[in-house]
Amino acid sequence: MRKEFTMKNTKYDFETLVSRKNTNSLKWDLFDDDLPMWVADMDFKVAPAIENAIQKRANHPVYGYSIVPDELFKSYINWWDLHYDFKMSKENMLYSAGVMPSISSMIRCLSDVGDEILIQTPVYHVFFYVIEENNRKVLQNQLIYENGCYKIDFEDLDEKLSKVNLMILCNPHNPIGKIWSGDDLNRIGELCRKHDVILISDEIHCDLTDPDVKYNPFEKSSDYDKCITCLSPSKSFNIAGFQSSIVHIKNKEIFEKVKTQIHIDNSDSCNVFASSAVIAAYNESGEWLDELKKVIYENKQTVQDYLAKELPVIKLVSCDATYLLWLDCSKLNVSSKVLSEFLRTNQGLFLSPGIDFGENGDNFLRMNIACPKTVLDDALARLKAGIIMLNIFDKNFSKL
Repeated sequence: MRKEFTMKNTKYDFETLVSRKNTNSLKWDLFDDDLPMWVADMDFKVAPAIENAIQKRANHPVYGYSIVPDELFKSYINWWDLHYDFKMSKENMLYSAGVMPSISSMIRCLSDVGDEILIQTPVYHVFFYVIEENNRKVLQNQLIYENGCYKIDFEDLDEKLSKVNLMILCNPHNPIGKIWSGDDLNRIGELCRKHDVILISDEIHCDLTDPDVKYNPFEKSSDYDKCITCLSPSKSFNIAGFQSSIVHIKNKEIFEKVKTQIHIDNSDSCNVFASSAVIAAYNESGEWLDELKKVIYENKQTVQDYLAKELPVIKLVSCDATYLLWLDCSKLNVSSKVLSEFLRTNQGLFLSPGIDFGENGDNFLRMNIACPKTVLDDALARLKAGIIMLNIFDKNFSKL
């Protein structure tokens, strides 16, 4: 059932369309699409506190090497204590240039060339790359899709954990937008303990939940200590370009291995603006984030209503986190790669093909809705026009 959240008297601007063309934007300048809704960053202006902090630092005319200040770690600690009752300590934290660079380092120091590493598909496509490009092999625990929702195949997970020593978890899960329950996470921890598997938990989307919904940190849901939590404000506050993250590791042996590898990989250096952005995000921008979550939720409802009325052949997979929607296009009987390319070519709309997230994602498209509503409305109209052009919509509509 839809929740109602008032957006009257908003303090922040989530309606103005900010042109990102010719800014070396990966999303807007890499390709020549009219509406790129693929890569996971937002088309909203950052919180004013972050902008002010960056401008203040930029006003100092020297941009030399930077250290990571204690205040950055404290901002993480205070944020997670306040919002999730998740207590971290600085002695268990390592700075890194990003979640994926961290995971790449962990793969190199916690597994051997040729090893299999377990992931749960459909999942963030870079997991595949970072495993394979480090000369390891992907082992998939495919999620079960039933009645429009996903769940974990624990029997298959148990079997496959016996074959690996490293698993990468995504929570909230990209691309399906699911927050794993405390019971699910505890069960994953028990299976990892049973098979002595180190768990890497990518929790980068943790703040981007529906209003009044909270995610469950793995470390709060399980007492399994051979785990590594990867965190960053980059998605929540739209500051991915500063390339800043931390990892939290209680197990001292694993901590030392990861610390050494991150240093060897030169991933422990701090961007001259990164600490200013992170501290302003966590210490001063909570109200902005609360408003953002309502905007994203309303955008999600817009998509759900539009599909129900105008494109019932496509279904929105139920989700409670991230600004990435997983669209079930199985009734179209067209591969996601073909559908995605057709929409790009004929409508200028770039949605991610589900096949990129694993073979069990081929009936889906991923859509980024972190944009002003006018842009979203345009995208939905283009989506419908593209389906009609394929002569698929009319053929299938009568069957629904």
